[in-house]
Amino acid sequence: MNDTDSRSSSDQDAAPLDDATAPPDNLAAAAPKLAPSTALERDLADMKDRLLRTLAEMENLRKRTEREVADARLYGISAFARDIVAVADNMHRALHALDEGLRATADSGLKALVDGVDLTERELMNAMDKHGVKKIEPLGQKFDPNRHQAMYEIDDASEPSGTVAQVMQPGYLIGDRVLRPALVAVFKGGPKAPQPELPANDNPRGK
Repeated sequence: MNDTDSRSSSDQDAAPLDDATAPPDNLAAAAPKLAPSTALERDLADMKDRLLRTLAEMENLRKRTEREVADARLYGISAFARDIVAVADNMHRALHALDEGLRATADSGLKALVDGVDLTERELMNAMDKHGVKKIEPLGQKFDPNRHQAMYEIDDASEPSGTVAQVMQPGYLIGDRVLRPALVAVFKGGPKAPQPELPANDNPRGK
């Protein structure tokens, strides 16, 4: 065998040794994948935070929608209720146009008519109350500018100043809102009317 053949044979025999000493390709590629555990934890925390924020927004949206539906159910009839209280006013005036003496001497037909109007007024007030419309009867109470409208003042030093002396037209609430303020006359000249005492749970300072 000549030298050329001997060298070729040696090179072929040495090639596997060179491949064996080199690191596998898959090991080199896998090495960097073991490091970014902190990045995965950070992504997981970010996704959890986004989920919690989304759940909180959905809960707020649900509560806001419930309030809007409740308000629409209660206050959506405000315009209609204003017209109805005008009807109630007219019925009340009609009933009180007859004094007790006239009622006592009225014939059976007129008594039946008055009783029918009286019954209709009571049913109307019950229906209004059922739908959250309540009458404001402030006679003798301290004047409240949020619920009452003062038409004039009455000088009387014997009565607390700022007390409602007369009610010309009753007011109405719908829910906790004023549908129509009461038209009143107010005493002046006497000592100031005492402020109403707040319940313990309504004290703004909680004392």
